[in-house]
Amino acid sequence: MSIRRIEVGPRMSQAVIHGNTVYLAGQVGGPGKSVTEQTKDVLVAVDRLLKEAGTDKSKLLQAIIWLDDMKDFGEMNAVWDAWVDPVNTPARATGEAKLATPEYKVEIIITAAL
Repeated sequence: MSIRRIEVGPRMSQAVIHGNTVYLAGQVGGPGKSVTEQTKDVLVAVDRLLKEAGTDKSKLLQAIIWLDDMKDFGEMNAVWDAWVDPVNTPARATGEAKLATPEYKVEIIITAAL
């Protein structure tokens, strides 16, 4: 079974396709922006990468969301709920974690089917 990588870098690829599954690297928004703005940035990147892989958000399998502070859960969810396909919602988990730098407020990791 072949493996295809998208936006390959020296440390990681932004997406990897294996079989009929697409794995996205953790996506972050613009550092220092609000949770709303960062979440919007992330979801634009997710849409772009899924399109390049040959799929879309209607085929999400799983989303793992990291927030730097769970107090932002509602703010992030407002953006997520407006974006996600309500008929094809993925399995999802959200947790709190220190992200790469304090300027990042949200990171989303997606797995999708082709």
